[in-house]
Amino acid sequence: MKILLDTNVLLRSAQPAHPIHRVAVSAVNQLIRKTDDIYLVPQNFYEFWVVATRPRDANGLGATPAEVQAYLDGLRRLFPVLEETPTVFHEWNRIVRSDAVIGKTAHDARLVAAMTVHGLSHILTFNEGHFARFAGIVAINPSSLAVSPS
Repeated sequence: MKILLDTNVLLRSAQPAHPIHRVAVSAVNQLIRKTDDIYLVPQNFYEFWVVATRPRDANGLGATPAEVQAYLDGLRRLFPVLEETPTVFHEWNRIVRSDAVIGKTAHDARLVAAMTVHGLSHILTFNEGHFARFAGIVAINPSSLAVSPS
């Protein structure tokens, strides 16, 4: 199975003190052990940067640009990053028009466009409801894969 990691899973994996950190890390490790093909897209990096560098009092992680860059470099070593192509933009444009996408859900539509162009049907996300409207996309909550610590 080819699967995209949603940015919310990456962010929780980077926050050891967050209540769902273990769930995020465990789910990704389960996928790695199953030898699933796990991918990222450039959008993951943009979104991660925005949240990670935002101050803590503004719902961010308060990390420095150097800390975030180091983390993102590690992600690039772990997972292939699918290419950003003009076809992704055209697919996104088709999706937002045909599904009448508005507001923040346009970000999710962009992930779906990249998934469609690159032949992925599954996404690991804590926001599975965000993807329910998109035909052919299977959203998997990390809690369904996470292994409880012994």
